[in-house]
Amino acid sequence: MSENAKKKSGKAGEPAETEQTREPAEAGAAAEAQESAEAGAAEEAGKGGESAESAEPDGADVPDGAASAESEQPAEAAEAAEDAEPAEPAEAVDEKPAAPVASAAAVPAPRSDADGVRTPLLRVRGLTRHFPITKGLLKRQVGAVQAVDGIDFDVYPGETLGVVGESGCGKSTMGRLITRLDEPTGGTVEFEGQDITHLSPGKLRPMRRDVQMIFQDPYGSLNPRHTIGGIVSTPFRLQGVEPEGGVKKEVQRLLELVGLSPEHYNRYPHEFSGGQRQRIGIARALALKPKLVVADEPVSALDVSIQAQVVNLMDDLQDELGLTYVIIAHDLSVIRHVSDRIVVMYLGKIVELADRTSLYTTPMHPYTKALMSAVPVPDTKRRTERDRILLKGDVPSPINPPSGCRFRTRCWKATETCTTTEPPLVSLKDGHKVACHHPENAPGPGTA
Repeated sequence: MSENAKKKSGKAGEPAETEQTREPAEAGAAAEAQESAEAGAAEEAGKGGESAESAEPDGADVPDGAASAESEQPAEAAEAAEDAEPAEPAEAVDEKPAAPVASAAAVPAPRSDADGVRTPLLRVRGLTRHFPITKGLLKRQVGAVQAVDGIDFDVYPGETLGVVGESGCGKSTMGRLITRLDEPTGGTVEFEGQDITHLSPGKLRPMRRDVQMIFQDPYGSLNPRHTIGGIVSTPFRLQGVEPEGGVKKEVQRLLELVGLSPEHYNRYPHEFSGGQRQRIGIARALALKPKLVVADEPVSALDVSIQAQVVNLMDDLQDELGLTYVIIAHDLSVIRHVSDRIVVMYLGKIVELADRTSLYTTPMHPYTKALMSAVPVPDTKRRTERDRILLKGDVPSPINPPSGCRFRTRCWKATETCTTTEPPLVSLKDGHKVACHHPENAPGPGTA
């Protein structure tokens, strides 16, 4: 109590002297207030603590102009000086409002998606690629090859999207566009919410770590002058990445991951078979741990036994590393085995998009139904029960595609509407989209 009394007298003494030099009456009022506080009135002491809190901000603003502040509000300064003594009540009052703020900051409100809508890793809208046809010395454009003409689709994290269609339908061009190995003519490509459609090469460099491609030809995609170690380590050198343990150790780990021996580090591509070269291409694509891998015909140049090995390898790597695939292929059996959802393309357009089960059991587009009927069936009984659909005519030229529906020249259900109006890609069932005026296996009005 003696120490507190000293502190009280010390704290109240400084402003009291200041006030006495200017207004003695106010100093006397301060002394009376101090005596009443020492008398032990609990209610007045509590009120004094509250007034100290309210007066402290005013006292904190004084230093710049102490003389003017004291002259304008002398009574408040005196009360602040004498009431600032009870430190413990002030701290207790300060702690009470601070507690809920700390708890609210420690437990943030969770982000919940009420609609349950997944965010796509890759979003493509209106993607177009027209290759110009020039003529003469002045290179005047006289036409364009409409390789890809306004396609829309999404790719979600962890899934495999298969892309099928005849040769020349624009599958490989689409794969090069979404990896930005080719410049789109129109439309947008968004990766993780960022528009990468027309980014410069310098701005694309960080994105290259997350998007990689496995090329169709395992013979032409590897430089014959470089060793396997140099080929697989190229992504590290271009991106300036130094793996833990060194580049050589990481390359040997990748080779072992895809089923090759680490001793192959110093060998050249011509010393490997086709399946082994494709494994090297896969190892190079996985070097930087990408989020999206676009595989353009990864098994078309391999025999059946090697195809199974590569497909199983890609499935195992997806489970182990959490990869997202866009696989382009002709073989419908391979696509059915590896894909979660499937896109069917015809002459630069998407004609159907559905999950694997719906597409193979109830195809809606006539072109998809014709493709499914062409899949070889080993069971002779099932082969006789199934109707084989033979399409008439050739695929039209992408330089001058037909008006309206592009499949109408070969479709057995074509009408006048198909000639004049292009069918939009609409959803007829949950997750099943088709671009056709007369779809097969269409649900009734109440079941869509």
